[in-house]
Amino acid sequence: MTPSLPQAARIEAIQRLTDDTSLFTLQLAERPAEHQPSPAHFQPGQFLQLSLAGAGEAPISYCGFPSRNGSIELCIRRAGRVTAALHTAEPGDQVAVRGPFGHGFPLAHYAGHDVLLMAGGLGMAPLRSLLLALLHQRERYGTMTLLYGAKAPEAFLFKHELTDLADRKDLQLRLAADRAGDCPSGLPDCRVALLPALLEGLPLDPQRSVVALCGPPAAYRFLVPPLLELGIPPQQLHLSLERRMQCGMGHCGHCAVGTLLCCTDGPVFAYSALETIEGAL
Repeated sequence: MTPSLPQAARIEAIQRLTDDTSLFTLQLAERPAEHQPSPAHFQPGQFLQLSLAGAGEAPISYCGFPSRNGSIELCIRRAGRVTAALHTAEPGDQVAVRGPFGHGFPLAHYAGHDVLLMAGGLGMAPLRSLLLALLHQRERYGTMTLLYGAKAPEAFLFKHELTDLADRKDLQLRLAADRAGDCPSGLPDCRVALLPALLEGLPLDPQRSVVALCGPPAAYRFLVPPLLELGIPPQQLHLSLERRMQCGMGHCGHCAVGTLLCCTDGPVFAYSALETIEGAL
């Protein structure tokens, strides 16, 4: 098996999260061998290519925990031809996947550090994969903070999981919404503000901290400067870039970021690799 070859899978379950976003659980047709490459074996921050007959193929970030039984979780927003077709699919329907592709978050580097996670909108999907991996071995990391912003309180993804996180003693959760609304029961108050405002008053040891950002690329222009001003070293600031990835293997050049390719050099980059590239953010 190689990442470039599509593998058959079926849709096991579909959970609606918001009006236009659902959590899809897929099951590979063939259970992967323990040490064999498989779309279900991945690092948080990587992505796969998902195809649906008659609709095409689209890159989707992993949002779950790596699986040994061939199960894959994907959080998909209805946005284009392929994703719109997926939102009309039902459990039992067949799809194909290939991957994983790209580089994810450097979990080994995070060990022993305080970890700050910042998610904007759909960026909570790939960041959920990282969060699950961090919590799986919580003792390896220092303080952990999740800052999450959405357009409105009803747009928060994984609301039940956020409620569980709010009850944890080993993680701080702060939420912000661009506009007012009713915050889901069990969550801390949703501050009416943009995501960077959640950094105000946050206890942070910049030299000990690593930061993971996931969100709309345009938001990074407003998130990166305050983090650098707080003293976060550029090599300890990691962000996931969104580009129109097509082949996933660096052949088509569709996802170029300067001389780098998002699908093979990213999609997770240290800011130190991007800060001199015009138009990277």
